[in-house]
Amino acid sequence: MESPSMRRGESPWLKLGFIGPTLIFLIAFNVFPLVYNVVLGFTNAELIGSEFAWRGGANYGRIFSDPEFASATRRTARFVLSAVTIELVLGFGVALSLQKNFRGRGALLTALLIPMMLSPAVIGLFWNLILNGNYGIYNQLLGALGLPQPQWTTDPGFKFLSILLIDVWMWTPFMMLIALAGLNSIPTSIYEAAEIDRASRWTVFRRITFPLTAPLLGLAVLFRTTDALKQFDLVMAVTGPNDPSTQTLSTLLYQVVFRDGKVGLGSAYACLVLVIVIAVATVFTRYIDQLQRREA
Repeated sequence: MESPSMRRGESPWLKLGFIGPTLIFLIAFNVFPLVYNVVLGFTNAELIGSEFAWRGGANYGRIFSDPEFASATRRTARFVLSAVTIELVLGFGVALSLQKNFRGRGALLTALLIPMMLSPAVIGLFWNLILNGNYGIYNQLLGALGLPQPQWTTDPGFKFLSILLIDVWMWTPFMMLIALAGLNSIPTSIYEAAEIDRASRWTVFRRITFPLTAPLLGLAVLFRTTDALKQFDLVMAVTGPNDPSTQTLSTLLYQVVFRDGKVGLGSAYACLVLVIVIAVATVFTRYIDQLQRREA
């Protein structure tokens, strides 16, 4: 007997013709580079020269015994924790203030989203001029107010803070946008019922607003955390990859490959960064699933 798909004139080759180019594209530009990178992580491949030999787990042993890797990992974790926390609090607070409609709300919302739309490299160069200790406009304003004028991009004590402030300025609008979407998705009938029951503002926030927006907030934190773990553009534009006070895992990887020419070692670094990102993403995904099941 002919199947319903055969009677309709459908052919498996037709389906393959539609999905085949996409599969070839994904394999060529995603799967193959990933597998090849994993293989290179077990070799002594270098940037100059095409011959390389198998080294087993020597690269990974070298990484875990490298104090620079431990320092970059701690610095990256501190940056991610600080940046994402500040962006979440500020973004959610701004979203609460913009939840109700008022005149000029659309224009204000558009202006707040501009930093998120710009290139991180361009923003880094832009803020490098603003925070310049000699002619930067920020220090000029501080001087006009009679306040100290720190060397934001040259003083080791302020370099990390400068990168953190720029990242917060750039990505707080993203948190605000996701939080605003979550707030607008809450039915107004719930707030009306709480008003009838004479619930306080704190009770409404604790029992209604925050629990119902928590899944979307968790998703926003997931996106920002995985992106902040790969911080590279701002560091390169503001302080450079060689500065020990702002060196992240991504800039350390850049140094290993392009300064030292150690492609095999750099591939091992890249695999470890990928494992860290996947582990963090898995934890957040399970947490978001738990929130959704609890809400249901």
